[in-house]
Amino acid sequence: MRDVDVKLARLRRALRDLGSAAVAFSAGVDSTFLLRVAHEELGGRCVAVTARSRSFPKRELDEAAAFCHAEGVRQVVVDSEELDIPQFAENPPDRCYHCKKAIFGKLLDFARENGLAAVLEGSNTDDDGDYRPGRRAIAELGVRSPLHDAGLSKAEIRTLSREIGLPTADKPSLACLASRFPYGERITADGLEMVGRAEEWMHSAFPGLGQLRVRCLAGRTARIEVPPADIGRVAGKAAEVDSAQRTLGFQCASLDLRGYRTGSMNEMLGQRAGRANNDGFNQHGQRN
Repeated sequence: MRDVDVKLARLRRALRDLGSAAVAFSAGVDSTFLLRVAHEELGGRCVAVTARSRSFPKRELDEAAAFCHAEGVRQVVVDSEELDIPQFAENPPDRCYHCKKAIFGKLLDFARENGLAAVLEGSNTDDDGDYRPGRRAIAELGVRSPLHDAGLSKAEIRTLSREIGLPTADKPSLACLASRFPYGERITADGLEMVGRAEEWMHSAFPGLGQLRVRCLAGRTARIEVPPADIGRVAGKAAEVDSAQRTLGFQCASLDLRGYRTGSMNEMLGQRAGRANNDGFNQHGQRN
């Protein structure tokens, strides 16, 4: 038996032992795989819960609803307006901690009200290697991370997703739209809408584009990140891209020559190491 099969068996056993669960479902690679396996093991005692907010792209909300309908999974959509949380809107390095605590607090309330044994979320072992303050909130609230507990990596989840025919097996990794802004720059409804529309335009203009981020830097500069293999294709339409981004509200557009990389906004945290900083946080994103 392959090591990945042992991990899958461990996951299935853990889900059966729970008896019932609410699965935090965003239509991403991890939560889609988790929902499929949880539904196979728990049937009607598994409920998908999707948080709807300004920072969650509508395209993903539609995909989540379509998947649940096709799979026969009961889905509940809860509204969560993160901009009402001061610690989120101010965009400190631990922004995700406050966001996750609020959202998963609502999911836990839903689970209790509906007699569900646990709330599950889709972190995997690769999430140990980056700065992720949201994981702290998940641990504090007692939310379960069964993919992580089973020892599954992102690559293994993609492999298993492909083998069971999930449409998300090769889907690019996602992150909420708030991750497009540098820490310390206030997040607004207009800003979230602008970067969301900018990314929709890029996907439309460059079919088949994989990973994509349109970061909004100070002065409303659009810093576009695409995989290295796509940099030439985007650069070939530089004038068209710049014009479109200006129309959408940016002052100018730039193309990051290093290409897309996970958590590029976290790079600035490392640059703060060894010196005091003006925003009250140390290099680990914790308050001084």
